[in-house]
Amino acid sequence: MEIVSQVLLVIGGLFFLLGGLGVLRMPDVFNRIQAGTKATTLGAFALLLGIGFMYPTWFLKVGIIIVFIAISNPIGSSVLAKASYKAQGAPSNVVQDDLKEFLGGTEDVG
Repeated sequence: MEIVSQVLLVIGGLFFLLGGLGVLRMPDVFNRIQAGTKATTLGAFALLLGIGFMYPTWFLKVGIIIVFIAISNPIGSSVLAKASYKAQGAPSNVVQDDLKEFLGGTEDVG
């Protein structure tokens, strides 16, 4: 079990590292939100599972934390994306803006 937990901890750390690199390297805010959210969600899951395997008495608590992360991360990233769309409008490379009528983005597309 110790080897499994250490492997999961390393995998979680790598996902966090890749998420940070994705936030630095992506061209616009929408891609940065996606890179940061997906990678850190998987990284948090792996780290928490590694802790759960390391300390089996904490497994229920770790499971509850994973459920809260699975619920809150998509909601948070969606709210960030909607706020940035309303503030900045669609990215410059968008061909068709389907959100303009629903979210009230700027009139300039491309």
